[in-house]
Amino acid sequence: MSRLEHLRHKPPQSLERPRELVLALPQLRSNVNLSRIVRAAGCCGVPRIYTCGKPKIDREVARDAVDTVEIIAHRSLPPVLKNLKAEGYALVGLEQTTHSQSLYEFAFPRRTALVLGHERQGLTDDVLALLDAAVEIPVYGQPFAHNVATAAAMALYEYCRQFPNG
Repeated sequence: MSRLEHLRHKPPQSLERPRELVLALPQLRSNVNLSRIVRAAGCCGVPRIYTCGKPKIDREVARDAVDTVEIIAHRSLPPVLKNLKAEGYALVGLEQTTHSQSLYEFAFPRRTALVLGHERQGLTDDVLALLDAAVEIPVYGQPFAHNVATAAAMALYEYCRQFPNG
């Protein structure tokens, strides 16, 4: 049996092509949640996050992702989503809806804009109306939904599992 040795901060794996995944989210209540999402996006090689309001990223939480993920702020989400759709992105909401599919079974399009909801209200009706699909993460206990930053990390992981090389 081989002996495991502790090795931290291995260099990032190379992608064969840039990720065709971006995130789009409303103004969040918590700058910590936003910063955690930025960090997870950085680890996954996500190039851009579209957000609303005046984002404040905590560098201690987001770490080096602050330098690698472009943060683009807008006043509202629907115009951003319409532009992303015109650029060929599939709009995939991370939300519990009447027709959402389990994250375990959903096949992400390579060119995806993952749309996240507000911590309390989730995705608004005007945003839901623009989506091509909705995915949800099964919950087996209470509370009935994951924290937005945790859910984002889980969805990012699944996208990267499906497209490990970019």
